[in-house]
Amino acid sequence: MPKVIYIDVDGERHETEVSNGSSVMEGAIANGVEGILAICGGSCACSTCHGYIDDAWIDRVGPPNEIEESTLELALDRRTGSRLTCQIPMRDELDGLVVHVADNDG
Repeated sequence: MPKVIYIDVDGERHETEVSNGSSVMEGAIANGVEGILAICGGSCACSTCHGYIDDAWIDRVGPPNEIEESTLELALDRRTGSRLTCQIPMRDELDGLVVHVADNDG
């Protein structure tokens, strides 16, 4: 099972396994990662699962689609690498992915 390394807003590292096909958001929720609120439940409607893909992983993860791009406009402190974690399905190629959790409580 691929691993995701979440770095929360306090800098604490959470290394978790996330099954293929599950979203990065679902992995965070299932493993108790603080800061991924996911208020809309993963329907790409609220931006409370906002995270920053580590620079080394941006190309491998790929860009947001049009719907995600418009929802990201709601995100606080959007940056290069900003993604909605509900829109990133896990796959073997993302084993070791590093995601920095955004301040979604703003």
